[in-house]
Parts: sequence; structure tokens; C-alpha cells
Amino acid sequence: MRQTIGVAAAITMIGALFGAPVSEAAFFSFPMALKHQVDRIAFSTPTLPPMAHTLFCARYRADCENQGGDFRRRNIALTLDRWNELNVINREVNRDIVPQPNMGGVATEQWIIAPTAGDCNDYAVTKRHALLARGWPSRALLLSEVIVPSGEHHLVLLVRTKDVDLVLDNLTQSIRPLTLAAHLYRWVRVQSPHNPKYWTSVTVPGAVRMVSLSN
Repeated sequence: MRQTIGVAAAITMIGALFGAPVSEAAFFSFPMALKHQVDRIAFSTPTLPPMAHTLFCARYRADCENQGGDFRRRNIALTLDRWNELNVINREVNRDIVPQPNMGGVATEQWIIAPTAGDCNDYAVTKRHALLARGWPSRALLLSEVIVPSGEHHLVLLVRTKDVDLVLDNLTQSIRPLTLAAHLYRWVRVQSPHNPKYWTSVTVPGAVRMVSLSN
């Protein structure tokens, strides 16, 4: 039987990833915004997917289908096995793809799984593909378009679990809980958990920057 990571244990491991000793991270209190999900990104209205994602779905059809589709179980537990899988995939993909910016702009953008060299889009779809192959449900793996402080549009992978939502980003080896990563981005649109082909816009209530994804 898989052992579910408790809230305190999850924060301990996440804290360790940020460089804090485990003994020190163990004293971190669980953020209230995550524990009670008071401040959170809310799915807003359906929106057009990125054109590159539409082309991606024509090329990689299986990655744009519902997988693991028991939608009565909307949240999956973050077990030790799953946590290890996330770390392995995040680090392997970040290591194996050589960074190569797309100099042609949106008109020439292609999202490719496991290229030898690529940009943020290729990292994100490769991580999602690898996790789908390991049995993760598609509803838990959402490609997310954000804007970084430089004004550049950027693609990350949002992983939704029962107790914490996580961000996998090629710009860091660390897996960040959403409440710690949210202030780094301006959120634009996210894949729908109900159908990977569809995307929705998102809203952040008020001026709150530390947020957790809505269930």
C-alpha cells in the first residue's frame, strides 16, 4: 500500500528542496492559504488554447485525451512514490533538454516531446507526457501559460494533488508549492482538468498573490 504524505511531511520535503535542512523545515507551519484553500486561482471562462497547443494535439493525440478519467476522484493523494516520481521527472527533463529559445516567435512555435534542445514549452509537455506514462491522471497535470517579470510568456506544468498544488518549471530544479510560486508569475490561462484540449482563463481574487488552485 502506498503511504500518503501528510501535510507536515510534504512541507518538510518541499522546504528541503529550497535549501533548508530537514530539521529546520520540520518547524515550518503549513500555509493557511493552502490548508484551507481560501485564496486561490479560480477557473473563469473558457478561452482559446494556444495555437501551438492545437497543433501539438494534432501531432500527439494521446496526450490530449482524458486519461485516468474517474472524475469522481478529483484530487489524488501526494504519496511518497508520487513525490519521488515528480522529482525524478522534473530533474531528468530539465537535464536532458538543452535550452534553446524560439527566435521565430509565436508563428513558428512548436511544442515537441523530448527534443534534444527546446524552450519552456518542450520542457512542460515532456514532463506531462512522462507523468501520464506513469499513470498520473490527465486531470492532475495542467499545462499553464504564465507571464514572468520580464514580460515573456512562459509555460509551466501545474500538478494538482489533494493537499498541495505544485509547479514544475524548467527555470528551477525545485518543485514549488503554488503558494510559493504564484508571486513569480502572472497567470494567463490553464488547461481544463475536464478536457485536456480545452483551456480556461483564470482570475486571482483581489490583490492576493499567494494563491492555491481551485478544486
